[in-house]
Amino acid sequence: MDTNDLSPAELRVWRAFSRGTAVDFRTAGDEDPAQGEDWGPERTVRAAVLRALLLGGPQDDGEIAALRLDGARITGVLDLQYGTVDRLVRLRHCSFEDVPQLYASRLRELDLTGSVMPGLAAATMRVEGILHLTRCRFGGPVRLGGTEIGGPLFLSGAEIVPPDTARPALRLSHATIGDDLWAPGLRTHGEVTLNSTSIAGSASLDDARLSHPGNVALDAQTLLVDGDFHMRHVRTEGWIGLRGARITGRLDLSYASLSNPGDAALRASSCTVGELWLRKSPPMEGALNLRRAQIEVLVLDPEAVPADVFLSGLVYTTLTPHEPAERRLPMLERDGEGYVPDAYEQLTAAYRRSGDDHAARLVQLAKQRRLRGTRAWYGRLWGYAQDATVGYGFRPLRACAWLLSLLAVGSIAYALHHPRPLKASEAPHFNPVFYTLDLLLPVISFGQEDAFAPDGWYQALSYALIITGWILATTVITGVTRNVSRQ
Repeated sequence: MDTNDLSPAELRVWRAFSRGTAVDFRTAGDEDPAQGEDWGPERTVRAAVLRALLLGGPQDDGEIAALRLDGARITGVLDLQYGTVDRLVRLRHCSFEDVPQLYASRLRELDLTGSVMPGLAAATMRVEGILHLTRCRFGGPVRLGGTEIGGPLFLSGAEIVPPDTARPALRLSHATIGDDLWAPGLRTHGEVTLNSTSIAGSASLDDARLSHPGNVALDAQTLLVDGDFHMRHVRTEGWIGLRGARITGRLDLSYASLSNPGDAALRASSCTVGELWLRKSPPMEGALNLRRAQIEVLVLDPEAVPADVFLSGLVYTTLTPHEPAERRLPMLERDGEGYVPDAYEQLTAAYRRSGDDHAARLVQLAKQRRLRGTRAWYGRLWGYAQDATVGYGFRPLRACAWLLSLLAVGSIAYALHHPRPLKASEAPHFNPVFYTLDLLLPVISFGQEDAFAPDGWYQALSYALIITGWILATTVITGVTRNVSRQ
């Protein structure tokens, strides 16, 4: 490019590039690049000039050429498609007239901090070092799908508001990030895609605001994060998809506000997470889907559980904070699939690992009661009998109370009216207490039942005691067998 065709502002940038020095056109530290269209020729640089510098600009001997430009208005399209740039590219607080075209480019490092542009087309771009998009404002979609970034990606405070939501606002799918994804305070209107992206470090979307009502706000299916994924204080309108994601460390949704009424707010089925934190949060406006998820530590406040959950196949090792079973059971009763046996077994196992056998028994009792509602009428009747007598074997002291009550009733009744002996000469001395015990206990005989025969309503009472004794004995044996087999 002939330097005689350059404006004074462009000539200044040209000369600074060869020495790697910075050019700052800003007149105040708090300037808003969104007003860049009002900036005059004294701070306007054509994108073609920047392209010529980056792809073949001059370099002074003993100097390291670099493009360091602040507060400029960049006109035209900065087209670096398929190009290779070995110099630092730093265009901070600039106002871009057109969408930069960086598709399949190869860059050493790219810093667009604080700039305003109508979008960014950089799919399959490779950046050896750091990609800075901090506090950038985009009036159109940002396409970073398939990018390879050797260092971290900074999107903190960035704002992406495309004119429509037909296409994703931020496409970062199938990307590879060699360090952290740092995006606290991100603001988007439309879909954010992170599906099949690999992050070697941690990810942070703390304080982010993701809006795509009624649709996917964050699509992170099959996302791979080697560290933590922080989403504290995040607010979403639309659903978060984490199906098949693998997060080695913590997925932290503390203080998060997730809203997708009428559908799932968090879809994390078949994901693998070291720790999932859902605490200090208002109940989700939408369902929580954790089907077939595998979680080492589940940190879940009962207040954060929404009205609808899907827990079939969920596996977790530890459940905290430790809460009474009465506060955990409503979560299982809200399952949209109805009665899910393995959900009760998981909660029981978690209580047993923490040493709370009482809570574990309460969960198993609740499981049997829920199962009872799925059976035919005769099965429900038998279930009610087991529940009322011994609490399905989990409350064996009830059987003692029933036996003592029936023993008292029978002893008093037969003490007032002795049954006649079958063989008066051979009959033992009548004892109303042991006679009643003979009727109640089906496997024990004191020789009273076979020697005496009641009549009238006393005979009906004896039949009732025999039937009740069999029911009590059967339910006790069933409960003990269930407990022993579980141990």
